[in-house]
Amino acid sequence: MSDLPPTVQQTLGSIHTRSFYSAIPQEVTESSSVILGVDEAGRGPVMGPMVYGISFCTREYQDTVLIPKYAFDDSKKLTDPVRRDLFSKIYNNEITGVGYATTCITPVDISGGMFRFPPSKNYNLNEQAHDVTMKLIQGVLDRGVKLDHVYVDTVGQPASYQKKLEQRFPSVKFTVAKKADSLYCVVSVASVVAKVTRDIIVDLSRRNPEEIIGSGYPSDPKTTAWLRSNQSPLFGWPHEMVRFSWQTCQTLMDNESTGSARVEWEEQFISSKKNMAQQWAARSSPNDEAIITMDNWFN
Repeated sequence: MSDLPPTVQQTLGSIHTRSFYSAIPQEVTESSSVILGVDEAGRGPVMGPMVYGISFCTREYQDTVLIPKYAFDDSKKLTDPVRRDLFSKIYNNEITGVGYATTCITPVDISGGMFRFPPSKNYNLNEQAHDVTMKLIQGVLDRGVKLDHVYVDTVGQPASYQKKLEQRFPSVKFTVAKKADSLYCVVSVASVVAKVTRDIIVDLSRRNPEEIIGSGYPSDPKTTAWLRSNQSPLFGWPHEMVRFSWQTCQTLMDNESTGSARVEWEEQFISSKKNMAQQWAARSSPNDEAIITMDNWFN
């Protein structure tokens, strides 16, 4: 446990979303020119959490220390050992001028939001991402950090997302851009923090070291093979590992050839009966002596 990043330690054992905030570096507390980067890891996979990471430092620290001395970049362009080494330098205080935070949105909470009923109450992935980003930024402000400029790797259209953030935080400048994790070093740091945190959490979710779960993406044959071979006919998969709201899971659970138990939910049953009653009423003559009400239909 002690050798794990604190962002991972904070989430272990919880099926619900948790956040972690590092200590505020001294350089940051004494400056009014603090920049912050936002990025995520794990938006598309059917397995594991979606992790939002932020990093913040003074602009001077970024320009004079991070950029010339360290190889931060879009985390997907770095090897796993390089990513883990860079993050360890931050949480072990070799890189002293960077603060960071994460929110790990668990599979349970992702699916719980997307499955809200009625469907009009659906809490989609973009909304979840936007809300988590704003809570992380607010958390830094609440800790006394004077943010000057925030750089965000976009979710959705950059212009509308930037406007939303500017309205929520009118005293802070925002730059929302595609590929921000490659364009701005402070976002690259956030990318590394998020990616390493998620990868370790997924690694620890394996029930044994030899278990092969693949990348977690639905397009990965190793991942779909794991889903097929570990599917329970009634309960699906371990809820702490798998996002049931993904179409991949729904398809497997609806496919009788996978051995799935057929389930008809109460809401679906009532909805289908109401539709049948309405269709019958529409076809009936207004002069019919016998009028079947909705209550009679169900009774």
